[in-house]
Amino acid sequence: MLFLRASLAVVLLAALAASPVFATTTHHASAGRTKTHHAHRRVSPRLRGQLSIDPARVTEIQQALIREHYLQIEANGQWDATTKAAMQKYQADQGWQTKLMPDSRALKKLGLGPDYSNAINAKNSSFAVPPASSTTPPVQSQGFAEAAGVSR
Repeated sequence: MLFLRASLAVVLLAALAASPVFATTTHHASAGRTKTHHAHRRVSPRLRGQLSIDPARVTEIQQALIREHYLQIEANGQWDATTKAAMQKYQADQGWQTKLMPDSRALKKLGLGPDYSNAINAKNSSFAVPPASSTTPPVQSQGFAEAAGVSR
């Protein structure tokens, strides 16, 4: 029994003494290897997003700007300096950014927002303004109130 305890103590001491040795990591530089610097070829950044506006869309924008009295030329489908300046003025008058053009809010306000009439779920949909809440039958209103936990 004494021999077993002594040998167990020796094994534990050896394990404790060896653990710091195994815990440290050493990095050996590989001999004969040197870093070489390759000349990096500069690649121009890839342009992303819409690069130009379709002439038909430009004509729509120009017609809307003419209607709103921001453009005094005839709509020609060219996104020229005059059209850009008119759009900038319109967006500035609305309090919106003028650097990126055209702004989606400006297009919507000009009546040129997205057309959802050909969307997958638009077949039986109505894009009309919903009816006023005063036209809701009282029974239905009462049901909404009860469901919401509101007493009238």
